[in-house]
Amino acid sequence: MDNTLETLYHVVLDRKVNPQEGSYTCYLFEKGLDKILKKVGEECSETIIAAKNDVPADTVGEISDLIYHLMVMMVEQDIPLENVMAELDRRAQKIGNLKQMKQVDKES
Repeated sequence: MDNTLETLYHVVLDRKVNPQEGSYTCYLFEKGLDKILKKVGEECSETIIAAKNDVPADTVGEISDLIYHLMVMMVEQDIPLENVMAELDRRAQKIGNLKQMKQVDKES
């Protein structure tokens, strides 16, 4: 997989540090965390609906919107992409059934 997520994260981070007039990302940062979280919730709901409607192209578009808004939320809350990627890597190392994973989660 390429570094598309990393590129997107850095574009969003740059918009926060170097605002550009007319940028939707900058608009979200100006409105603050409540607006950003509202958009994350909306995009999550739209992703669920698109998946339920079983139209893959629509679902891909909504997933993309959700990931973008999650990136804006992460930047707003100073959560580095590396932290999320490390957590995903950690989880990818787990093997076994759900009960075993839940037990491992409780112990770690």
